[in-house]
Amino acid sequence: MIPFLDLKAINQRFEAEFQSNFQQFLASGYYILGNQVKLFESNFGNYCGTKHCIGVGNGLDALRLILEGYKILGKLKENDEVLVASNTYIATILAIKQAGLKPILVEADSATYNFNLSALKGAVSKNTKAIMPVHLYGQISIMDEILEISEKHNLLVIEDAAQAHGAKDANGNRAGNIGDAAGFSFYPSKNLGALGDGGAVTTNDDQLAQAVLKLRNYGTTTKYVNEVLGFNSRLDELQAAFLNVKLKTLDSDNARRRAIAKRYISEIKNSKITLPKYDGCENHVFHLFVIRVENRNALIDYLDRNGIGHLIHYPIPPHQQKALSHLAHLQFPVTEKIHNQVLSIPMSPVLKDEQVSQVITVLNSF
Repeated sequence: MIPFLDLKAINQRFEAEFQSNFQQFLASGYYILGNQVKLFESNFGNYCGTKHCIGVGNGLDALRLILEGYKILGKLKENDEVLVASNTYIATILAIKQAGLKPILVEADSATYNFNLSALKGAVSKNTKAIMPVHLYGQISIMDEILEISEKHNLLVIEDAAQAHGAKDANGNRAGNIGDAAGFSFYPSKNLGALGDGGAVTTNDDQLAQAVLKLRNYGTTTKYVNEVLGFNSRLDELQAAFLNVKLKTLDSDNARRRAIAKRYISEIKNSKITLPKYDGCENHVFHLFVIRVENRNALIDYLDRNGIGHLIHYPIPPHQQKALSHLAHLQFPVTEKIHNQVLSIPMSPVLKDEQVSQVITVLNSF
């Protein structure tokens, strides 16, 4: 059996350092917003190339706190429109809704699964105040074009970088340092994954950083002095300690993911299977390797019989989710087709060459 993702094997590589950091954490007697969080914020901010990194509770909170921060600064207000991909995980849209803003869903591109550029341009209205591109599956969205649109219409650009730790655009800028601000998730399955929940906001905007710092901790910068209506969303000190260990190998892990992806793309030769569009650059870190097939159930049964793990990212598009039933009248044919056909196959930095070969052999025989 080749598992879809073996988190135990991924994290076993760091066990000795995890134990050491845990003992230091335990001995410190300081468990919330301590030195490990400060160190990680410095390390990850430097890694992304941003002036500020603020550790928060999770990726959803990271996006929401950016939006709430911009409301405090007067750059967003209730019911402002935010353009967002129709083909994304629901968290992106929940952040917009929970911040009292209006998500405007934009159709996907059938090749990249990110924004369709013409649809994005057509979605801009007088009420549009921000664009929230998603670096889906680990691939940088069409950021040059998005930044051009944002400059023309004076829009904020907020990256959902939850799946794209370490990805670089054509200019060498990492995810998290391309738009005005970005939200990251450190959910355990991410390329940079904690051993629990965690997230971060990255930005070069001094005012936004100060707003998010307040918002994550009950609206305070001084204890018991509440300046704004805040939240309780702090990166856990212990998770920060684990992330400080894992950050050191993120680039090499991403390089291994890209090497596996290149093998999949060059060696999977089956006319029934559509492979991801990838130009071989560092703009993709393959958080997921997603294929498409018309008869997905048949492929799932076949993979199950042959011991190959798999998952669907994602089976139901956001506008068809019960939680967003007010969007049910919308139609996004490309997005709906993608959701009906996509299947994620094994991808991780600890996949062995022989396992990759086995996945390829099985898929070629489908």
